[in-house]
Amino acid sequence: MIVGIEGEIVKKEPTLLYLKAHGITRLIHISLNCSSKIDSSKPISLHITQIIKEDSDNLYGFLDLDEKFMFDRVIKINGVGPSTAMAICSTFTPSVFAKALASNDIGSIKMVPGIGPKSAKRILVELSDFSLDSLSSNESKSFNEALQALESLGFNKEKVKKILLACKSSDTASLIKEALKKLS
Repeated sequence: MIVGIEGEIVKKEPTLLYLKAHGITRLIHISLNCSSKIDSSKPISLHITQIIKEDSDNLYGFLDLDEKFMFDRVIKINGVGPSTAMAICSTFTPSVFAKALASNDIGSIKMVPGIGPKSAKRILVELSDFSLDSLSSNESKSFNEALQALESLGFNKEKVKKILLACKSSDTASLIKEALKKLS
């Protein structure tokens, strides 16, 4: 199983990458978010999810482990395949996706191409426990600090988590202020 790959970019399309590693050129599916961060003139290192089926062997590449984590969680949902999972990765960053799930924002989820109302509801239900490990380290640190501070003030941990995920701020102090306004 391939879990990572390094090499030179032979060709780059919006959602496909042709990567040459050790004399072999591989086709790798990437999200639009990932594609926008890639400089095709430099060698690259990608985290890989390999999906082997009866008639195919596909590689899905990610610069960011958070995005890979999101993709891996989404494809485990019954009825959601790799193409839809890539569409979700192209539409949302991991932190925006986590916030949409936490606030039960079905409208945002339905904006993803190929996802209708039923699929959006299924995604919201099955990923209701989407871990905050999917947030970037700075956002996660600020989130955890704000959560601990509000918990120490006596607020319910689960209620605070949901409110913090719906907050727009990213630094600890601003998160606490915004959450306190929503809690009162």
